[in-house]
Amino acid sequence: TPMYFFLINLSFLDILLTSTITPKFLSLLTNGNANISFVGCMIQCYSFFFLGSTEIFILTVMSLDRFMAICNPLRYMAVLSPRLCLYLALGSWTCAFVDTIAPTVLVVRLTFCGSNRINHFFCDVEQLLKLSCTDTQYLNVLNFMVSSVIVFGSLILIVVSYLNIIIAILKIPSSGGRWKSFATCSSHLFVVFIFYVGTVFMSLQSIKSSYIDFNKLAVILNTIITPLFNPFIYTLRNDQVKHALKGLWNC
Repeated sequence: TPMYFFLINLSFLDILLTSTITPKFLSLLTNGNANISFVGCMIQCYSFFFLGSTEIFILTVMSLDRFMAICNPLRYMAVLSPRLCLYLALGSWTCAFVDTIAPTVLVVRLTFCGSNRINHFFCDVEQLLKLSCTDTQYLNVLNFMVSSVIVFGSLILIVVSYLNIIIAILKIPSSGGRWKSFATCSSHLFVVFIFYVGTVFMSLQSIKSSYIDFNKLAVILNTIITPLFNPFIYTLRNDQVKHALKGLWNC
């Protein structure tokens, strides 16, 4: 079904996003090894923002899935066909690749001099720009515009979807039916909330330098805490997943 297809994409993204930051972060915590090559730094920087953008698009598409399941249940499988689901997933990965490749290429072409130490535990683009000898004001503006369009644009789509979902749920006459309908989207709504709390802070970091401490907390939230809790959130709230796990355990 569409919901599980998008959950596969979300799970795969969580694995990749965690693998981008966590190994180096653990190395820093255990033995204090904070060194990273320039190429490795650029790969880490691009991978983090590429995968983070893809997850934003996937969460937005999942809100569309929940909207169709609750507001148009009879047309759900007809509209969200396997082909459309595949196009939506591929579109999410492609859009994330396109909107992050150009800023990364511009960062790679910068000239760096002086200190090679950044005030972060991974290669954050905002910290890399501070090490450049050239004027990076245009890059700061570009990064802020791209991140704002992605984050707040997708957030608006999610809010609109859930407003329609809430209106549809309130029209259900029985309280049991309302609760059952809300339970089908509660897991996604909770994941969206904790993910966007960190993402909004990261998008606003360009406005004020004091946001760097919040930025570190936001990165930990999005790359460690959220992927850690996602399997539990979706498993504990989903009877089909629990039945499948019981079946595997009995085998």
